[in-house]
Amino acid sequence: MSASPVSADDVDLAVHSAITLLRRAETDAWDYRAGRLKWTCWETVEHIADDLFFFATQLGPRIPPLEGPVPFACEAKRSGGPAVSLRAERTAGSEGLLMVLESCGALLSAMVRTKPNLLRAYHAAGVSDPEGFAAMGVVEVLVHTHDLAEGLGLDFTPSPDLCERVLARLFPGAPDDVGPWSALLWSTGRVKLPGRPRRGEWQWSLAPVER
Repeated sequence: MSASPVSADDVDLAVHSAITLLRRAETDAWDYRAGRLKWTCWETVEHIADDLFFFATQLGPRIPPLEGPVPFACEAKRSGGPAVSLRAERTAGSEGLLMVLESCGALLSAMVRTKPNLLRAYHAAGVSDPEGFAAMGVVEVLVHTHDLAEGLGLDFTPSPDLCERVLARLFPGAPDDVGPWSALLWSTGRVKLPGRPRRGEWQWSLAPVER
C-alpha cells in the first residue's frame, strides 16, 4: 500500500467524486433506501455531511479535548434514522443537500490544511491527528457513496490511489491481493471476498503515523 499521507486535497477529491455521482440521481430517488443501510439516500447524505462536520470541529479548539468530543447536540429525526448535528433544508432540494455536503467537506479540508500535524483530537476509536481525521472523512464519503450508488442504481468506483492512501493510514492489515477499492469495501464490511466473509464489525487504526 502507498505510504503517502492523506491530505486535504484527498478530502476535496472524495467529496467532488461523490457530488459528481449524486448529481446523476433521479429527482424522486432521495427517499429510496441507501443500499443495505436502513437510511434513505437523503438521510445518508446528511450523515456524510455531519461526519465531515464532526471531524472538522474536533480539530477546531485551540486545545481540543482528548477525553470526549466537542459537545455538539446530536439526535435522530426518526426512529432508526441517523443521529446528526446538522440537516439540509428539504425545500432546497437535492442541490441544496449537495451544497451542504460540499460545505462540510470544505470545512474539514480547511481544518486539515491549517492545523499543525502535532495536534491531537478525540474520536471514540482513539485520539488522532489531522491526517487521521482527513482519512476518516475520505472513508466515510467513499463507502457511503457506495451505499448511495446501490440505492440509486448508479455505478461508483473512486480513484485507486485515493483508496490506497486511506487503506495505508487506517487499515494497515487490509488485503493486498485485491484491488484497493475492493479492499476498502471489505475492510468496512460492505462486501465479501474470496476466502474472506463479509465483516460484521470493523475498526480503523487512528494512531498517528510517524513519517
